[in-house]
Amino acid sequence: MPIVEYFLEDGKELIPEEEEEARVRIQEAVSRRAHQDYPSLTEKQLSEFKPVNFSTMEERAEAMEAAGLIDSEGKLLTREPVLI
Repeated sequence: MPIVEYFLEDGKELIPEEEEEARVRIQEAVSRRAHQDYPSLTEKQLSEFKPVNFSTMEERAEAMEAAGLIDSEGKLLTREPVLI
């Protein structure tokens, strides 16, 4: 599956047209699955994708800690992969 990238200047937000363009690009990337063993994402799963842009490194660290990706000291938490 191709990687979809979109670069946004710090402090700027996407306008509605850019949000729609990004949604379409993500949907197109999902529809071009690279391997048949991987199921397509559902509309619910796709709706859970959110842009990740933070003003400060502190905000990023807070979000990563809240998501369980790092501990309170900033160390990366590793997990066993989940096979579906």
